[in-house]
Amino acid sequence: MTNNDTNVKAKTILERVAAGDLLISDGATGTYLQQHGLEPGGCPEEFNASHPEVIKGMAKSYFDAGSDMVLTNTFGGSRFMQKKYGFEARVSEFNRLAVEHAKTQIPDSSHYVVGSIGPTGEFIAPLGEVSESEMYDSMTEQAVAMAQGGADAILIETQMAIEEAVIGVKAIKDNTDLPVFATMVFDKGPRGFFTMMGVTPERGVTELREAGADIVGANCGNGIDAMVELAQQMRVVDDGYMMIQSNAGIPDLKNGEVVYNESPEFMAERFKTLADMGFNILGGCCGTGPDHIRALSKLFRG
Repeated sequence: MTNNDTNVKAKTILERVAAGDLLISDGATGTYLQQHGLEPGGCPEEFNASHPEVIKGMAKSYFDAGSDMVLTNTFGGSRFMQKKYGFEARVSEFNRLAVEHAKTQIPDSSHYVVGSIGPTGEFIAPLGEVSESEMYDSMTEQAVAMAQGGADAILIETQMAIEEAVIGVKAIKDNTDLPVFATMVFDKGPRGFFTMMGVTPERGVTELREAGADIVGANCGNGIDAMVELAQQMRVVDDGYMMIQSNAGIPDLKNGEVVYNESPEFMAERFKTLADMGFNILGGCCGTGPDHIRALSKLFRG
């Protein structure tokens, strides 16, 4: 290994993006866990404590497939979500362990583990019963534990309310030194793309960037063709660093099972359009697995 190779390997995730590298993220977490023992209604985050081999295996499968970064098994790791399972006292433990397990599978220092913070499932008062400070404290709790575990960045993902997403960005920025990514989930209706709370892609991108997010974008909710259209709208208002994590199509129920119909090859070809638009991180969401990431890696890496 030359000195130059060593320097490249040591770059942070934002330095890689700034250098023009296209980073490949991972695929679905829930799909993988369900295939490896998570029962319906079970707590995914508890697997970080009780099934470390599954969590490590998931990270390894995505790294082996070509992912430059993997997300932690902490999507529902907030105190609000964990209270539903009776695990609210173990929030820090679950979030820290998720990072630590994934970090053991990193091939080298050019690969990364990114903490995942999903929606709290709560609404801020007066729409709901949670105060802004309570939501801020919840996200801070997760972020600090992830930083302690050694996360390379933190992603606020699958957000529907811009207020919650902005609080998350600020909580991470205030309490850690880690890069912050933020993505929202948009659905296409007769009037175009909106989140469930009525946020447009343009507003989402603009306000997340103003809050301090280093990388912004969208995930979930749509197949790859809709994501390309959505990406074009976001690019009109923002030329900064962006990411897309697409579903493998819209879920369909066949013979009692949820099926996603977009093949790895179908998705990979359309991801090329996103790369041509200057998107910096590309990956999968619901319905995608290591095979989708392998196809993506083959397209961009050969």
